[in-house]
Amino acid sequence: MTNQSTIIPFKTPKNGKLGPQSIFFDRGEFEAILNIYGKMVASGYWKDYAISAARDVATFAIFQKASERPLFRITKTPALMHKQGAYAILSSQGQILKRGQELSQVLRYFEKKLIKLVN
Repeated sequence: MTNQSTIIPFKTPKNGKLGPQSIFFDRGEFEAILNIYGKMVASGYWKDYAISAARDVATFAIFQKASERPLFRITKTPALMHKQGAYAILSSQGQILKRGQELSQVLRYFEKKLIKLVN
């Protein structure tokens, strides 16, 4: 048996620059989203979620059933922070339901669904 080892070098970024990074929700944003998600699951509106991170947008998709398309998508697009707002809620058809600079303001959209009439 011969002892030949092959060294495969990792590709290094050109000019010392890092490659494109994925956008994701930070800890505070993720806690706020999971807080409202937990309330909606407890009230029976939502059942499942999915998270995706891309180079330009992070998405938290909310499902009523796992096999369907998402009811809502909460997105974070930092490129739009100074224009329309980095955060948005999109419907299942892709319509923008709420957009804003702060996540807490945008998540208030779901508060009206939690209000129930008590006799």
